[in-house]
Amino acid sequence: MDIYVGNLPYTATEGDVTGLFAAFGPVERVKIITDRETGQSKGFAFVTLGDQSQLNAAVEALNDYDFNGRPLRVNASEPKESRPGGGGGYGGGGGGGGGYKGG
Repeated sequence: MDIYVGNLPYTATEGDVTGLFAAFGPVERVKIITDRETGQSKGFAFVTLGDQSQLNAAVEALNDYDFNGRPLRVNASEPKESRPGGGGGYGGGGGGGGGYKGG
């Protein structure tokens, strides 16, 4: 069961987030999302807890919780499979230019 945690302080560590959620049950995983190039936190994370009741309790207690001066945004994360797929990429090819056809 994954939980989205937004508005995290950029200085928060996986240990900080684990400590916050440990009161609701064993924390299986914490993944702080970072910028690929700089390694800097993007200010959000995903936390995996054991079961639905733990997830519900954590969301209820920690949404809008003041964490180091920032109100957290905490909610259940949708599994990737259930998100609507998107085409992505670029649209079909347009025709080439016409060129000058006058005479």
